[in-house]
Amino acid sequence: MGDSGEGIASLALALAAYTLAETLHGNGFVAAFTGGLAFGAVLKHRCEFLLKFQEVEAQILVLMAFMVVGLVLIPVGSPTVNAGCVIFAVLSLTVQCMLPISLSLLGSGVNVSTKLFFGWFGPRGLASVLFLLLVLEEFDPGGGQRILTVVMTTVVLSVVLHGISAAPLARWLGPKLK
Repeated sequence: MGDSGEGIASLALALAAYTLAETLHGNGFVAAFTGGLAFGAVLKHRCEFLLKFQEVEAQILVLMAFMVVGLVLIPVGSPTVNAGCVIFAVLSLTVQCMLPISLSLLGSGVNVSTKLFFGWFGPRGLASVLFLLLVLEEFDPGGGQRILTVVMTTVVLSVVLHGISAAPLARWLGPKLK
């Protein structure tokens, strides 16, 4: 099998683990994660094909996932956005993210500018959406619409603000690191 086929096969294994767990009324995300651990344990160090696959195909999948999230979450969550949602989203993207990262880097010798940069840009991704889906599916909270609106507001602000600030902040910090 070629490298591209191996990458697709590894994705198919994750989807199969997820589907099987959901069919058996288990947790698909845990099954896919556990399947990935087993897959890595069997392969050990021979994973170059996964790195190549991740660089191209996985990035496309992430972009498609954000597109679907935008198509679904924005129309459902937008009508109930208010000042409280926006304030919480801004706090999530700043204080709630930057403080733990700054604390984790204490004693590392990393300068304040770099800590702020790391805090602003990471960690982020689809985790918020996955947690939203888990909460809504598993617990059926009474405030489901409110939770959806807050997550949607935070994700949209993240995409816009991080997208706008990525290149200028990287240009600003880059020379300081040399």
